[in-house]
Amino acid sequence: MQIGLYFGSFNPVHTGHLIIAEHVVSNTPLDQVWLVVSPQNPLKPSASLLNEYNRLNLANLAIQDNEKLKVSDVEFKLPKPSYTIDTLTYLREKYPQHSFTVIMGSDSYLNLQRWKNYEVLIRDYNFIIYERPAFPVDNSALPQNFILLNAPLLDISSTFIREQVKKGNSIRYLVADAVAREIADNGYYKAK
Repeated sequence: MQIGLYFGSFNPVHTGHLIIAEHVVSNTPLDQVWLVVSPQNPLKPSASLLNEYNRLNLANLAIQDNEKLKVSDVEFKLPKPSYTIDTLTYLREKYPQHSFTVIMGSDSYLNLQRWKNYEVLIRDYNFIIYERPAFPVDNSALPQNFILLNAPLLDISSTFIREQVKKGNSIRYLVADAVAREIADNGYYKAK
């Protein structure tokens, strides 16, 4: 199978993430998209992160009725912080029958040179880049194994959702209903 890997903290997973994942799996040769929940991104502070198993559960709730999407905890088993090259190396060894493509926003693509062993990533893996506002990418300058995909984008973020929860505001339609219920039932992201 051709698997797209959509990495993220998913703190929490929101409608924007789901739209991107669904759009990519529906408009490319990929068979599935795996949402890879990262316990700790080396380029982001971890102070505001909900426990990784709670984030994993929220992601599973969000995609529970979609066979084309899957949630992966592969990075839970690897040393922290999580580096994409290490995850890809592990997945390639564990699932030699699959081919893996990295899915990322253009903001992440423009930071790719800061990633561990980025030259190996660029040389050995395929990428699907979706363009985000204020982070334009020159399609003609992309390596051959990179695809630039137009995707519908929502201007929402996990940070915004966490702020709404802290204020006691509704997050309905920003996240899947099951995710909103789980956040409310467990008091996630409430002001301390």
